Amino acid sequence: MSEIKNVAMITVCGRPNVGKSSLTNALVGEKVAIVSNKAQTTRNRIYGVVERGDTQFILLDTPGLHKPRHALGEYMVKVVTSSLSDVDCALLLVEPIAHVGAPEQALIHRIREEHLPCILCINKIDTVEPAELLPVIAAYNEVWDGFDAILPISAHTGAGLEELMGELRKYGQESPRLFPEGQTSDQPERQMMGEILREKLLLCLDKEIPHGTAVEITKFSERDSGVVDVDAVIYCEKASHKGIIIGKQGAMLKKISSLARRDMEKFMGTKVFLETWVKVKENWRDNMNYVRGFGYRCDN
Repeated sequence: MSEIKNVAMITVCGRPNVGKSSLTNALVGEKVAIVSNKAQTTRNRIYGVVERGDTQFILLDTPGLHKPRHALGEYMVKVVTSSLSDVDCALLLVEPIAHVGAPEQALIHRIREEHLPCILCINKIDTVEPAELLPVIAAYNEVWDGFDAILPISAHTGAGLEELMGELRKYGQESPRLFPEGQTSDQPERQMMGEILREKLLLCLDKEIPHGTAVEITKFSERDSGVVDVDAVIYCEKASHKGIIIGKQGAMLKKISSLARRDMEKFMGTKVFLETWVKVKENWRDNMNYVRGFGYRCDN
């Protein structure tokens, strides 16, 4: 067992769909947070754990900061702002665009309020020419010249990630490890099963429908043979959405379940028997009691 002498708590924040979960997964070296090409995929704060040398890094992957339109959105915004308290450093992830938008300005304001050290990471550099990064850096320096470092990276290709880890090491505080050796996330296996299924809903469904879904795992058990049984209920907001999720003769639900089961088996390292149901809970995102009931609590 490696000796851990320091712990660094790092909040990864940014606007929706900027690549926070992809970056967390890349730094951890395995999938601990679901990803999709749709905004607001991450709803909860997720801890990703990385050990390098004598330091344990705890990365707080957060929802994208956005203007909330319902109770779930308000919860997600609270997760972001609360995650910028009692940490050692903020990692502000942005796109290579020479404009500082409202979400970035709000996050910079919050970071300054907390007197947090902050590293600015310009992600997706594999999509632009190197010369295009200079105006991006200038735009952010004009808004705030207090960044500890500005690093161009690509969570997709891995470019700049070693340099980033070197910078993050500076924020380690003397402490024994907070997570056991080998543990890479705070998410229980049962919760991860629900997140994997929700990821496939985001992948397969269009427009607003997947954003209005929630997943409840009602059974998670292991047989003597090692097979894991998972029962899951998919909740949606309208009866018409239920029909779309199930699809003609159940084809869409079968596709979603098949993709989810494949990833569940990869995650669990064993065969998974998955059963899914779809139920309607009208406008649940507007009801804070429903939101809490699905496990979205700021005290988690």
